Amino acid sequence: MKKFDIAIIGGGILGTSISYWISSMFDYSVCVIEKESSVAQHTSGRNTGVVHTPFYLDPEKKKIFAKTANISYDMWKKLAKKGNSSIDNIWKQVGTIEIALNEKQHKTLEKYFEWGIKNGVSENHLSILDSKQLKQKEKNLECNSGLFCSRDVSTNYNVLTNNLKDISENSGVSFLFQNNVKTIEKKIDSNKIIFMDNSELECNFIINCAGGNSLDIAKQFGLLKSFSDLHFRGEYWIAESKHANIVNTNIYCVAKHPEFPFLDPHWIKRADGTTEIGPNAVPVPTPETYDGFVTDIPTTLSKLAEIVTGSAKKLFLNSDFLSLISHEFQSSISKDAMVKRVKNFIPSLETDYFTKRGTAGIRTPVISPDGEFVTDVLAREGSNSFHIINYNSPGATGAPAYSAYVVKKLQEKGILTKFKNKSDIGVDPLWNFEKTIDEI
Repeated sequence: MKKFDIAIIGGGILGTSISYWISSMFDYSVCVIEKESSVAQHTSGRNTGVVHTPFYLDPEKKKIFAKTANISYDMWKKLAKKGNSSIDNIWKQVGTIEIALNEKQHKTLEKYFEWGIKNGVSENHLSILDSKQLKQKEKNLECNSGLFCSRDVSTNYNVLTNNLKDISENSGVSFLFQNNVKTIEKKIDSNKIIFMDNSELECNFIINCAGGNSLDIAKQFGLLKSFSDLHFRGEYWIAESKHANIVNTNIYCVAKHPEFPFLDPHWIKRADGTTEIGPNAVPVPTPETYDGFVTDIPTTLSKLAEIVTGSAKKLFLNSDFLSLISHEFQSSISKDAMVKRVKNFIPSLETDYFTKRGTAGIRTPVISPDGEFVTDVLAREGSNSFHIINYNSPGATGAPAYSAYVVKKLQEKGILTKFKNKSDIGVDPLWNFEKTIDEI
């Protein structure tokens, strides 16, 4: 049986970032357990690829998320320059315009501008533009006003996470691919992880960064038993190349339904030069249902039973939520419906400009015992374990700094105490831990 000091469950952006910090500073044997054949195969590699500037995050309610997102911008840029790929292919400063369709939404933009400044964003990167000014910048964009952020970047988080994995491996981290966790047996001072193929692994401490499966793993430790989760697939359509530059900036909309974690329609400029519109938010039974609706009958039935008996049941009694879900199903079935939503601000679009589906991603919000969406990350300490649940957007953006924040918490709890000798630490570390923590 393999044995490690620390096992990180989940080879996404967060788990890989945590493995980097621990392996670069501490003298522990570390493994990252990932059920797929490589890192960043799910949410980490299936998002819009935007390095977000946190102007839309409340500086009081989302203080840590906002700070880590702002700090991580330069950290990602440094990794992009250091990686094996040309930076021109994974780091394109295209900017973002958050648009308002009416005067009420314009008030939200004014609030966002103030939030951005409080979150540490330079005024040089933010400006509120009226409809005429927007027309001068993007002639095919029609709306009341917009908040232009020149700093936003389109990147490829899959490439960045793989680059970070290589650095972690060089520091001694073992990435154990195609190992799907079945159960975890908790002992007095260790944990035994049993995989689907009945192989086993023993570790002294577990860090749960399992994304859409993180709540299920936390429940094995007796945590968050009265909470539920739901999985929503977000789908996109790719613009044909001859229509891809109708607008050359990322376009986001002020949310019509801020109480629900569904993203309003975007116009996204990808790092590879393609342009996509989307998403919708279609309920699916698993965090891996990227096509169709039912691929695993037992899992689907299990999820339905959880909805009927768990906290999500209250959510499905909410008429506003049901109305929104109905609309999202229509957008999934009908490309016309999705294009129609984007035509509200890019009216020159036509349905036949889009002939191929883009990359679908899945978001897994956690539902509280009261039947409401949990808006914050849930960090919980368990028996010889630490769990990070509900780590949603802009999680990818803030992962370098947020993972340092997690490692600092584990250090303060006396879990990470055995530092490497200075002679064992690289003379040119990718990221500076103390500087990152000081900025948070």
